[in-house]
Amino acid sequence: MRGDGEEAAIRHLPAMIAAPEGLPDLDGSDHPVREVTRLVAGDEASWTPATAAEITERFDELAPDWENRLRPEEFVGLPDACERGLLDPSALCLEVGSGTGFGTVHLASHFRTTIALDISAGMLALAPPDLAPRVRADGASLPLPDDSVDVVALINMLLFPSEVDRVLRPDGAVLWFNTLGERTPIHLPAEEVAAALPGRWNGTASEALWATWCVLRRERAGG
Repeated sequence: MRGDGEEAAIRHLPAMIAAPEGLPDLDGSDHPVREVTRLVAGDEASWTPATAAEITERFDELAPDWENRLRPEEFVGLPDACERGLLDPSALCLEVGSGTGFGTVHLASHFRTTIALDISAGMLALAPPDLAPRVRADGASLPLPDDSVDVVALINMLLFPSEVDRVLRPDGAVLWFNTLGERTPIHLPAEEVAAALPGRWNGTASEALWATWCVLRRERAGG
């Protein structure tokens, strides 16, 4: 956390993809996983083996019907986030919480290499096999070396701040994307994501359709 009483400098850009009238039915603002999201972002020790097992079982059960729960159009803002967030197409992107690949489609078309990682084997089994290498792992313990990826993408995914910080290269970026914005069960505003990450982070944020997104980078020394 920043711990200095100073908020991150987040530049909020105007939305380029307007939302149509009528929001999707889901409103996850009071969903139980919202509290888990805040707890884990503030204290990764709150993510226990029992919690991980429960979440894994839950998403394995949801996997067969997952495509009926999400709309592909909820993810159309990802190219906007990649472009206006100035994410280099030559980068190596790690998508944590990739699910059945709705977001992976867009990430794989933008980045040179994308790795799709999820805790649920059921979700990964339904993801397109030719989009990206698929890895089953817990986001709280990423099976990658320190400073090994250029971008960590988190789409409707819990934030494990120290693990994201550990695997991200010094000049890397975090892409945080909530498909239904504040209505997404797993949601944090851009400022809270920046505050949860170790050290000082700045970035860019905007909206696209119903989604909110931000791209964050470590603040450079002296500025």
